[in-house]
Amino acid sequence: MSNSKRKLPILPNCLSVSEKAEKQLANRKLRRLVKERLSDSKYELPDLKEVSSNWNWPKDGKSYRSDFTNKQLTK
Repeated sequence: MSNSKRKLPILPNCLSVSEKAEKQLANRKLRRLVKERLSDSKYELPDLKEVSSNWNWPKDGKSYRSDFTNKQLTK
């Protein structure tokens, strides 16, 4: 069986594989704040961007990499 290869060489900039843990923590914070503010109807509900910033997460986005060989593009 052959190795699967990436169609486009778009890869993360840092060594972090996933942002799953950071997304879970951010959504937990958001749900907790929404629950607290629903009890007091005076306040507006927060947005996810107000609770956490993805600039503080380990992965700094993705970029197109044209310098990879076919071996490096295998998944």
